[in-house]
Amino acid sequence: MSAPSANTSSGNRPAAGKLDAVVIGSGPNGLSAAVTLARAGLSVRVYERNATVGGGLRTEELTLPGFRHDVCSAVHPLAFASGFFRRFGLEKRVPFVVPTASYGNPLAGGRVAMAYLDLDRTVDALGVDGPAWRALLGPLVEHADAVAQFTGSQLLQVPRHPFVAARFGLTAIAQGGPWWDLPFRTEAPGALLAGVFAHTTVPLPSVAGAAAGMTLATYAHARGWPIPVGGSQAIADAMVADIVAHGGEVVTDTPVESLAELPDARVVVFDTHVKHAAQLAGDRLPSSYLRRISRFRDGNGVFKADFALSGPVPWTNPDLYETATVHLGGSRGEVARAENAVAAGGHSDAPYVLVSQPSLFDGTRAPAGKHVLWTYTHVPRGSTEDQTEAIIRRIEEFAPGFRDLIIGTATKNAVQMEQHDPNYIGGDISAGAPDFGQLVARPVLSTDPWRMPGRGLYLASSSAAPGPGVHGLGGYYAARSALRHEFGFTRMPDLAPGPGQTIARPVAALPDPVHPHELPEQ
Repeated sequence: MSAPSANTSSGNRPAAGKLDAVVIGSGPNGLSAAVTLARAGLSVRVYERNATVGGGLRTEELTLPGFRHDVCSAVHPLAFASGFFRRFGLEKRVPFVVPTASYGNPLAGGRVAMAYLDLDRTVDALGVDGPAWRALLGPLVEHADAVAQFTGSQLLQVPRHPFVAARFGLTAIAQGGPWWDLPFRTEAPGALLAGVFAHTTVPLPSVAGAAAGMTLATYAHARGWPIPVGGSQAIADAMVADIVAHGGEVVTDTPVESLAELPDARVVVFDTHVKHAAQLAGDRLPSSYLRRISRFRDGNGVFKADFALSGPVPWTNPDLYETATVHLGGSRGEVARAENAVAAGGHSDAPYVLVSQPSLFDGTRAPAGKHVLWTYTHVPRGSTEDQTEAIIRRIEEFAPGFRDLIIGTATKNAVQMEQHDPNYIGGDISAGAPDFGQLVARPVLSTDPWRMPGRGLYLASSSAAPGPGVHGLGGYYAARSALRHEFGFTRMPDLAPGPGQTIARPVAALPDPVHPHELPEQ
């Protein structure tokens, strides 16, 4: 297991004392809130129940020594698009590798559909459907920053870029409706879209799934889907370093069961599920708000399996060695059937499996010649069923001989996911179902959903707008609201790294792709 991150204290609760702000939880949103508040010159303390910081940004030796696995998030399409991370200068603080292909979908018969960072290359590879792919995504890719602004905030807003927002909305509605197969004539582009739509735990087709998927597909061609060198923990560590550099504190191994346990503070920021925030706040919240929160629904869960491998996954089609992200689901219809089985409360016989193979691009993740593989599949909320064999079988369909490479396995079912992180109620890693209604009202319908009605209370987690994903925006917006309402700030602090804080080194080039002759004999 990885050691606690630097610049944190653990064990004993610090002595009580007046603080400007307390943050409960050190996930990406809790840390972004703390960064913003500390940069404003406020005294800030973050409390984390676990021994290491990060929430969904943790990297640990889950299987065998020397094999470093991302505990939750692995690939970060929002790292270069998020308004917070861009203000924070994340690319200057953490080295990233951007694969030449953002994601791939293997299909029957050894075929594969690839979404390359280069839109032109993707269009060429799709052949007869290339022009339709360009017509669908090209205008969004061209205005990717406007897409990021619109989708990276609450939906209850007057769009800053109304024409881009309108085009995005119409595209999501079209792709989320019953005619989602139009305008394609072959299987590949529909499979590519279904693979990204299925990142959400919602039925397909649906407007919510299409909106999330179109966002990811846009970034796939605009900036790529980067992976942080060293694992997702590097992102959390960069934020912790900035908090400490500006006078803040991060305290680990300290669960918070009641606000009475905390030192007096003008502001409390919750990087927790909204229901847990309501429990902690208790009688500081009006009954009308508590009734609204009680109707906030949790989504379905995930089953996660991490593998230590003696070699790279032996994909039938070597094109998949160009990407860190593989969607195993087959055709668009097959992906929809798998996701809809889960939405109906069952387990699919042919599940959609999301795969990340970071050690193809980052040699720090595994011993020389060895590899790590990150996978999950969707399951009904609260499921205890072991999906390890189903995941292995699914990989074997497109990579015969995969089973023989496994030298270590670590798994968590949906219940164990919640035990690991209480924000994941029933295994829901989105901290609340990300359907369309709950993306508009997240967690309630409000022009300032991060500000809770109890004085000085703010919600920063994925239960608040803009919802799930490693973007830090929920925390940034919560801190921004607190600075305005509690401290009278009219301008937000500069978050850019100063001299001595730029730690990233450019990654000169991707490693050579794995070639079939390097694979173990079948």
